[in-house]
Amino acid sequence: MLVVGFMTGGTLTAAVRTFFPAGPAKEFLSAGVTFSIGPLPIDVVLLKFSLGPVAIDVSLLSLLGVLIAYLIARSLF
Repeated sequence: MLVVGFMTGGTLTAAVRTFFPAGPAKEFLSAGVTFSIGPLPIDVVLLKFSLGPVAIDVSLLSLLGVLIAYLIARSLF
């Protein structure tokens, strides 16, 4: 449910960044913090590969999406 919440919030954030006119509401709703990890090299005997960089963009609307997904999951189960 956490992934669904972040996907919903990310979609809302992208919509706000695209369709809202410039102003304080757009800045407030679309501002976020990006956490990133990587690249992470993985070397096993037969296989060598690298993951990353992997990033998560957390904004107010993504947290709202997680809250909505939590409330829906709580009402279903």
